Amino acid sequence: MKKQLLAAILCVMLVLAVGCTKPAAEPAVEAPAEETTVEAPAADVESDATETPVEKEVVRVAALKGPTGMGMSYLMEEDSLETTAVDYEFEIVGAPDQLVGQIAKGEVDIAAVPTNLAAVLDVKTEGKIQLLGINTLGVLYVVENGDTVHSITDLKDKIVGATGKGATPEYVLNYLLAENDLVLDENVQVDYMMEHAELASMVAAGDVKIALLPQPYVTTVMMGNPDVRIAIDLNEAWVDSSEALRSLPMGAVVVNKAYAQAHPEVIEAFMSEYKISVDYVNNNPEEAGALIEKYGIIPKAAIATKAIPNCSMTLIPAQEAKSDILAFYEVLKSFNPQAIGGQIPTDDFFYQE
Repeated sequence: MKKQLLAAILCVMLVLAVGCTKPAAEPAVEAPAEETTVEAPAADVESDATETPVEKEVVRVAALKGPTGMGMSYLMEEDSLETTAVDYEFEIVGAPDQLVGQIAKGEVDIAAVPTNLAAVLDVKTEGKIQLLGINTLGVLYVVENGDTVHSITDLKDKIVGATGKGATPEYVLNYLLAENDLVLDENVQVDYMMEHAELASMVAAGDVKIALLPQPYVTTVMMGNPDVRIAIDLNEAWVDSSEALRSLPMGAVVVNKAYAQAHPEVIEAFMSEYKISVDYVNNNPEEAGALIEKYGIIPKAAIATKAIPNCSMTLIPAQEAKSDILAFYEVLKSFNPQAIGGQIPTDDFFYQE
């Protein structure tokens, strides 16, 4: 009996001993929990750092079809690839009048326009725009189906077809005629037409022998009729006419003055990237021709490629081009003050970097 009782007591004590040792083993089971509490936050921090995009300043840029906008084609391509320092929103329009309202209302930050229109906008907006620089020099040419004209004086007793009446082409031609002792309607006749395309078609067909046309219509005519040649480069004739005229600044880039004052670093980046674009277009006509067609600046790449060497694309900062621009404005004012808004712009019109 005693032996049975002793055995029972020993069993109870053994069970109690085993039960008491279980809690001591539990920390070994909890060890993996340390991995989840330390690692997860570190992973979240890395994810946030890599996924947060860098925001760029957005700039609204408008340009015209033709030479005034051609130099932007490479910049437009780089922007589409998101490799530019600035986020650009481009708009290409067919006529300067389409831009006037947008610029005046501040709906566009930067615009490429005819140089005389830049002065008109300065007056219209009461000084709310500034000229950033010149982006296009002379793009006007006298073409001939024949070989009788080689200088302005050779236009004596000739009939010249032209476009651009009441605009820069007329005033530039009239100035050059006067400088070469030719009198309009006396010893030279100029017949104006409304559309560049209409005149280009007539020259290509041989119906007009001598004509004043801008690029790229000059190239279009010459591709359509190999007998047509460039007789006079008006940019060269302009420079040769006076020591005071070093270039014919026909295309300009303007900026909303308030935007430029608030974002000088953006303007600096734009001018730098735009210069790269202009250089690329001038040096790579085939590749640039494809981009010019792609962005609707000129309908056909082949025409753009052939026109590029004669489109005088450049980028001259406002302060560098100031004297040439003022000389150009003086000539326009002498024929029609309203061609530049009625007055010569003040110094504040020219953007200072």
